[in-house]
Parts: sequence; C-alpha cells; structure tokens
Amino acid sequence: MAALLPGRKKQLEKLIDRLGLPSTAAVQWSLLDLALTHVSFCATDNYEQLEFLGDAVLRLFVAQHLWVHDPSDTVGQWTAVRSVLVSDRILSDIAYAFGLERFLLVAPSAARDLKGETSRLANTLEAVIGALYLSTHNFTLIEPWLKPELEQRAEQVRLDPTYQNYKAALQQWTQGHFHLLPEYRVTEEAAPASPLLRFSAEVWIQDKCCGVGTGSSRKAAEKAAAQAAYLKLGATPLNPHLLDAITNLQNPNR
Repeated sequence: MAALLPGRKKQLEKLIDRLGLPSTAAVQWSLLDLALTHVSFCATDNYEQLEFLGDAVLRLFVAQHLWVHDPSDTVGQWTAVRSVLVSDRILSDIAYAFGLERFLLVAPSAARDLKGETSRLANTLEAVIGALYLSTHNFTLIEPWLKPELEQRAEQVRLDPTYQNYKAALQQWTQGHFHLLPEYRVTEEAAPASPLLRFSAEVWIQDKCCGVGTGSSRKAAEKAAAQAAYLKLGATPLNPHLLDAITNLQNPNR
C-alpha cells in the first residue's frame, strides 16, 4: 500500500472531525486514504476493493437497524426500505452532507464527469465505511455519524412509500387499476444546454401522456416522468379521487 502523500494525513484528520469522531479514534489512515482514492487517480491503489467490502458492511448495518427498530415488519418491507437506503442517490446525499468530495483524490477528467458524480460519491462513501470497519472490525467508527443520517431517511421512507421510487409505485398503481404497465418514451438531445437535460422522457398510460421529466440518463428522466405522473394523478390509496384523475385525463370533456 502506497505511503500517504505530504499533508494527506492532516486532510484525513479534518474528515474524521467532520464525521464527529474523536481525534484519538483508531483509524487506519492508509485504509482511509485508499478509500478516498478514485481509480482515475491511481489504477492500482484505489477504493474499489474497499467499496466492495463497504457495500456488505452497509447492508448489514441497515439490516441490523431495521431488526431493532422495525421488528414487526416483514422481510419484504425490510428489503424495500433497505433498497432505498443503500441506493446511490441516498448514499451520495450522505457523502455530500459530510463533504467527501473535498477529500477524494480524482483525476480532473473524471471530476468533470457530472453524469457519474452520484455513483462516484456513493462508491466513495461505501469505501470509507469499509475502511473504518477494517480499522476496528466493528461499527464503532461508523455508527456515530451514519446512524442519524439513515434514521432520518428511513423515517421519510416509512411516511412516503414512494420515496425515491416513483417508477415502482406508478407501475404498481397502473397494474392494480388497469392491468397494464406505464409506457416510457425517451428522446435524447444532441446538444443539451445542461447534462441534466440530455434525456427527456414521457410516461404514457392508456394512450395519454401523464408525466414528463428530464435527466442526465434515460433512467433519471424516466424516474422524473414517473414522479410527475404519480403526483399529477394523486395515485395514493388514501386518495378517493385517484380513479377520477386518470378518467378525466382520458375524457377531458367528461
């Protein structure tokens, strides 16, 4: 494993402080440095293996949390909540919250890749989790800062089952009421004004366009369109007018 670059340990100590961990924490600095080294910066010594480990540690951590706090839920409910909590979007949000991007060693060409930024930061967070786990072989250096972040987001998921998963929610709703799947029509701009506008998606239900969205990828645009359609239709079990919403779209003169 390569030696730390000059001044690198001071940088990593600042990150430990951001995480709210004591300066005397039993951190293996070489591992933390590795966790914050992108493959574009060094092809041989980078975060890939720690990311692999960190992914497993994170899933165990979330599973343990659900076991303790939601013991009456089914395994299916646990799985659904965990899939949201370990998604790239959630993990990148947590990474941003602690400013991990400021400590990541990455080549300029990769840093300019805005499309891959969410995935890159999510991977970095998993690698940091892996490094801190290997430092103590338990959750001592992970739980103090990660638990509050996950608890907050887990509560959001419980209150809103569609949280970050509007495509699945819309699909479930259309199957339940019309026995069909939403149809997504995606177009790509040749020269978009912004990477976030590269793809545009429409979601169609029974020959009616019910939502439009844009994104840096086809998947992101479809998610945005699904969210727009879901909210437009008021497609929640608690809404007594949900069937009228789509009926009115189909028959505007009704």
